Amino acid sequence: MSYRVGIIGGTGYTGSELSRLLCRHPDIELAALTSRSNAGKDVTSVHGFLRGYTDIKFTERISDTKDLDFVMVATPYGVAMEEVPALREQGIKCIDLSGDYRLKDAALYKQWYGKEHSDPEGLEKAVFGQPELFRERIKGADLVANPGCYATSAILAIAPLMKSGLVHDDVFVDGKSGTSGAGMTPSARLHHPTCGESVIPYKIGAHRHQPEIDMAVDMFAGSHLDVAFVPHLIPIVRGIISSCYFRLKKDASQEDVDAVYEKQYGAERFVHYVPEPSIRDVVGSNHAQVGSKVLGNRVVSFGVLDNLVKGASGQAVQNMNLMLGLPEADGLDFPGLGV
Repeated sequence: MSYRVGIIGGTGYTGSELSRLLCRHPDIELAALTSRSNAGKDVTSVHGFLRGYTDIKFTERISDTKDLDFVMVATPYGVAMEEVPALREQGIKCIDLSGDYRLKDAALYKQWYGKEHSDPEGLEKAVFGQPELFRERIKGADLVANPGCYATSAILAIAPLMKSGLVHDDVFVDGKSGTSGAGMTPSARLHHPTCGESVIPYKIGAHRHQPEIDMAVDMFAGSHLDVAFVPHLIPIVRGIISSCYFRLKKDASQEDVDAVYEKQYGAERFVHYVPEPSIRDVVGSNHAQVGSKVLGNRVVSFGVLDNLVKGASGQAVQNMNLMLGLPEADGLDFPGLGV
């Protein structure tokens, strides 16, 4: 059976990456991409890398395309909560990649996003889409909130140790991301002479992935987590590394910590526990790497991924597969670029 999938917001980095992955998926027909500025144009006139893989045209609205089974929303925040309710009423399953449905509390959404949430019912019902932690919930969902890129890398590194009881509930996260994580809109800070040979801390205490990390790990660990999150921009295009620093509650060996991560991720297809995580190993793929190092009474863990794939579009496809009852690795089972 083939499912017809549409993408709202088909021209940004996330939307284009979704297009790249879905056009080769064995059980998916890429049926629609929306773009107000490019409506009526061939998709390949904007996404030249799709030549030979699709012949569809951009539409202005997702409703211009009939008989969709599934919709991905890959827009800036504020759009998904206006579009998703009508789609769900039609029985169309949805994944939001924008952030509109990640935070379970409407007041918290207003605090961090600066506007009222217009779909509190959907906000309450949306499932947080981290497959390695919430797989069974995702399988039964009709609306999934795809995690952010920083949040995914940090949560994968933090959650097993928090669950284990080996560490105190305060953690410092030092995150570093490539420039594609900031989206396509040019800015003075992203201008190459500014960021090309520099490391820039940004949005300290104001990054929207902060409450997302708090919420997701609290859900997993069963207790409140005190996170200090400091994101940085580094001069690469793709990739994130989150270095997460903990205090041990009691003496623990490297073997003790290794066992915690092996138990959590040993059977996972896309998350690998390795001695030295490497961005280069995962770029271009849906794979993530996690590592750790015990340092006396402290331990540091690392989460590494491609921010556009496992940190966004690839994870969305992984979630879609679960929601549709398809093999979880369909359309994603390929390695990183390596060089």
